[in-house]
Amino acid sequence: MKKLLNFSIDSHARRGGYVTREKKLMFNTIASLTCQVVTLICGFILPRLILSSYGSEVNGLVNSISQFLGVITLLDLGVGAVVQSTLYKPLAEKDHKKISEIYVSARKFFTRLALILLAYAVVIMVVYPLIVNKNFDYGYTSLLIAVISISSFGQYFFGIVNSLLLSADQKGYIQYTVQIITLILNTAACSVLILAGCSIHIVKLTTSVIFLIRPLFLDWYVNKYYEIDRTIVLTEEPIKQKWNGMAQHFAAYVLSGTDNIVLTFLSTLANVSIYSVYNIVISGVKNSFLSLTGGFQSLIGEMLAKKEFDKLRIFFGYVEWILHTGTTLIFGCTGVLIVSFVQVYTNGIHDADYIQPLFAVLITAANAGHCLRLPYNILILAAGHYKQTQSNYITAMLLNIVISIATVRLWGLVGVAIGTLVAMAYQTVWMAWYDSKNIINWPFKKILKQFAVDFATVVMASLASFKIPLLSVTYLSWFIRAVEVFAIWFCITLAINYVFYKESITALLHRVKRKVMKEG
Repeated sequence: MKKLLNFSIDSHARRGGYVTREKKLMFNTIASLTCQVVTLICGFILPRLILSSYGSEVNGLVNSISQFLGVITLLDLGVGAVVQSTLYKPLAEKDHKKISEIYVSARKFFTRLALILLAYAVVIMVVYPLIVNKNFDYGYTSLLIAVISISSFGQYFFGIVNSLLLSADQKGYIQYTVQIITLILNTAACSVLILAGCSIHIVKLTTSVIFLIRPLFLDWYVNKYYEIDRTIVLTEEPIKQKWNGMAQHFAAYVLSGTDNIVLTFLSTLANVSIYSVYNIVISGVKNSFLSLTGGFQSLIGEMLAKKEFDKLRIFFGYVEWILHTGTTLIFGCTGVLIVSFVQVYTNGIHDADYIQPLFAVLITAANAGHCLRLPYNILILAAGHYKQTQSNYITAMLLNIVISIATVRLWGLVGVAIGTLVAMAYQTVWMAWYDSKNIINWPFKKILKQFAVDFATVVMASLASFKIPLLSVTYLSWFIRAVEVFAIWFCITLAINYVFYKESITALLHRVKRKVMKEG
């Protein structure tokens, strides 16, 4: 860890441009975190208004339709991740010709995908109302599908390639800022419409129109500030591993989207609504945490492109410890607090049973596994090891599908959570092993030590905090409980990590102190 401090403040590194890297990482992290906090807040406001105004079945229908439209991302085939990885080297070398070739090739691919989405949306409008819940008439469901699909079409037709370019160039903070603005505008506009008694169709149409602002702005920005030759003629395919990201992409979709689809077909829309409410909390916490890693992949990708392996090992050790410790703390608190929060959030809504403690623990653990695998997955993506890691992603995908389908009729929500948890646990261990042997030469015993520390922290902190009562079903009471739980988890996490990672804790405190003194 001392090496990390020297690495970040070394005068040679400053002359070599590391300060620029560090500032970009800081800007991306702050902007991404702010975006996720805003997303989390907005994500609580609108679903609650929809639940109270339209009921659990409409909320479940909206989430089910969104998930079915999300199936179109399967046709992305992982090309987006490969495009971003392929851009690292030409951006580092300022090779504008190569950047233009990659951009044009990717743009052609995603334009075709947008047209396929349009056709797919028409098919869903015709077929979906015939096979899903008959409590809504055909026209009602079909029109709702049409208005929800508008923003998805805009993303693929205008925005996704520009978003990948900015992320690869460590300028993700630009798109995060635009996203923050559109989220706030959407929440304000939709809240007014719901409270005014407008139909869910008007509300969702408003969302789709507002969300078109982001891809249109990104298209304008890239046109203005990047030297992209959109007329360049491709003599060969510039994205060499275009199809090798397929397994990773399928797995990512399955792990995030299978639960809703399985519940739609094999359970009830009420269960879809229950799942979506817990997922608001879980995905909000997960995405806020993921935002802290927003600049890591592009920075690691640049280090790999420049063959700065010694710096990479130092930086990876720091990233691994930070992400493991942060995941344990944040998701540990979430596992203890989520049921009481949902109890407060759904107070007064009686058309479904939202108090599901076992499901809450399992789905929290599954998403914690997603974050524990982050340092290893980031390294795989940055290194472009798509083909080499396909078997892992395919196995995880099959585990989730088979277990979820086999258990959903017997255990409902708990069944799909078990499927996700098993798949994520397998994938995390596999990725850690692969990285240690094939990319960074990182001793696996260090990884085992980190998991052991995580496990000890969870056991001790859970025993110390689970029985703290919720004094009343109010947000204030929940907030007081949350403060107490976080204080316990923070102290235990700090104490255990001080025993096993004293040097890391000390170095981090010195780093924070130096930053504060510098600002002062």
